[in-house]
Amino acid sequence: MKTYFLGRNKSEVQSFLPNLRIQKIKVGQYQLGIVRIEEQIFAFEIQCPHRKADLTQGRITQYEEVVCPLHEYRFDLQTGQVKAGTCPDLKVYACRLLDSGLEVDVPQM
Repeated sequence: MKTYFLGRNKSEVQSFLPNLRIQKIKVGQYQLGIVRIEEQIFAFEIQCPHRKADLTQGRITQYEEVVCPLHEYRFDLQTGQVKAGTCPDLKVYACRLLDSGLEVDVPQM
């Protein structure tokens, strides 16, 4: 596992991640979707495991799920588990929002 650091402090991270707006980031060799829900940050693979739709074009539900824009499949942002639809689970990556910025863990390639 490799940890990447983004931002210099918590408020800087919150400013480049507006609440409930999915963003694209690149950490190492990975393109990820990332979203802030209040004080929590979630990172996930950018493509839906079903038909590879771009999940950054999706939306976030009140249940901390990302919804695929293509077929409305829903994925739990904490576990990656598919909640609606029939496909493999979404890969999710651990994030920690600290006073010193954001840490994101991804597997080493």
